[in-house]
Amino acid sequence: MSAIKQAKDYIVKLFWDGKSVPTELFDLSQYFRNYGPIEFECKKEGDRIIAVSKNFRYGSIITSARDLKELDDNIKDAILTSFEVPSSYAKEAALNKTNSENKVYAIA
Repeated sequence: MSAIKQAKDYIVKLFWDGKSVPTELFDLSQYFRNYGPIEFECKKEGDRIIAVSKNFRYGSIITSARDLKELDDNIKDAILTSFEVPSSYAKEAALNKTNSENKVYAIA
């Protein structure tokens, strides 16, 4: 994620002063309530690990990383991006990996 985008997201969050949350955050929550967790299939290609969603209802979520920690962060960011949730709301989104073997993500 670019530093400029991240800074912009935090400025927007400060402007809202915590009194409001983006509607996209509600949409994300509703998605998980209606459809359940999003599963990812991972495979190694060269020096990268590629993750592709298996059951996302609105297409595919694809991301990559060099290691599993980075991949976890990138998957969470890709899910937020898919719902247009600003990165500054990652804590409020509360995305968690529910199954480490299958890379299943849901809201806590």
